[in-house]
Amino acid sequence: MRVFDRQVILLGVLAWLIGGCATNEVQTPPASTSSPLASNRATVPNEPWLLVDTKADRLMIMQGEQPVQVFHQVALGSSGAGLKLRRGDNKTPLGVFRVGWINDHSRFKKFIGLDYPNLDYAEQALREHRIDRLTYERIRAAWISGRTPPQDTPLGGQIGIHGIGFGDPGVQSAGINWTSGCVALDNRQIDALRPWVKVGMRVEIR
Repeated sequence: MRVFDRQVILLGVLAWLIGGCATNEVQTPPASTSSPLASNRATVPNEPWLLVDTKADRLMIMQGEQPVQVFHQVALGSSGAGLKLRRGDNKTPLGVFRVGWINDHSRFKKFIGLDYPNLDYAEQALREHRIDRLTYERIRAAWISGRTPPQDTPLGGQIGIHGIGFGDPGVQSAGINWTSGCVALDNRQIDALRPWVKVGMRVEIR
């Protein structure tokens, strides 16, 4: 196969993958009985949690401050990681989140949805006039009631951790940041991660 043909195929695969991390992935999680604001900022002792190190391109299952298992060569949004400002910026949001829902039958094999936008993002966006007061109150009300924040605001949504499904494994192994803002593992890694994950689990992306 000619180099040009391979490039065309790779571009086509990337277009399919980046077309949306999680279209129609959102499911309503069970209501939380704890304070969402407090749970977003505190780690329960000895409770496993997930740490995504965006500089080292790895995801770690943590027990306290000790890694239990490490997954290397994760992919991020095509615009990298940082403060996510708006829908469609393809940025992986830094911050502390919780698992809001899990889809074990995703087109990305498994999809672990995060409760983005959280209150930190909503409060900053309100101060900077990127969302209006009504949108802020919708996000805040969801948090107070333990529901997944609205996914249709200007801040974007449908951010999570997922596999590649039927996508080309070569894209992942090539170290390309290809997602629309999610954190991607290969299919073998997402299968290994899944038994550790439950709704409400802390996830820190830094």
